[in-house]
Amino acid sequence: MGTYRTKSALARALSVSAAALLAAGLASGARAQALDDKYWIELQGYFPSIDTDATISRTGAPGTDIDLENDLGMNKHETLPAVRLGARFADRFIVTGEYYRLDRNGSRAADRDLVFDGDTFAASTTIDSKMSSDIYRLTIGYLFLKNDTYEVGAGIGLHATDFELRLRGDVRVGAQALQTDTRRKSFLAPQPTIGVFGVYQPTSKFVVNGRVDYLSVTVGDYGGGITNIEANVAYRATNMIQVGAGWRYVAYDLEIDKKNYQGDLDYNFSGPTIFLRLGFH
Repeated sequence: MGTYRTKSALARALSVSAAALLAAGLASGARAQALDDKYWIELQGYFPSIDTDATISRTGAPGTDIDLENDLGMNKHETLPAVRLGARFADRFIVTGEYYRLDRNGSRAADRDLVFDGDTFAASTTIDSKMSSDIYRLTIGYLFLKNDTYEVGAGIGLHATDFELRLRGDVRVGAQALQTDTRRKSFLAPQPTIGVFGVYQPTSKFVVNGRVDYLSVTVGDYGGGITNIEANVAYRATNMIQVGAGWRYVAYDLEIDKKNYQGDLDYNFSGPTIFLRLGFH
């Protein structure tokens, strides 16, 4: 129930923010010159290929390295929406926020025993699985180079990812006996990042954006690193509206060390994006 309320609140907040920025832009006669935008809204379609490996261990029951796509039958390709908001302050400070969600299900007969969170899911039985990740990203950047055709900056940020992983199937309870059980793990992993970004506007009609974010650090019960790389090209269809396409790569190498379990998660996705961006001057 708490997770549902959080997601509902986030959706309301994004809707209110988008409406407020749109109203402000229309009221001010907005122009979509990327180097001069004070506020922007981006609605994105993302089409990634996905590769996921997860291990959840308990004391005395080391977990199996499970390939979620090959072992559990989860989709290797997905389509997901993303929302991004941005604002410029004092000419050189830029703040951006982003949300997107990846939600997958799988069902497959196991070709080997899979140990997950202390349960041994038996070979040849069907395992129903689910994995979802809600990704929230906030970055604050400073432009250290700026002229009429390009900007280059650096910033700090936070990737906070709300994961849920669930397996249901027949597990071993003795030498021969089986019983149906469900194992579920959910956790919110905060990962700070540092990065560089740039904008290049060679003509009044075309805008090129790129950024790289990375950091490997331990925060509380979570360690490992995250990498985010993206690049895109936009075309100014009107004074306010930009349409474009790009490529994005995101990789997690996450280690979890809780009192009652330990985990490893390698979670990579990459693919093309298309987007609609509204810029307000």
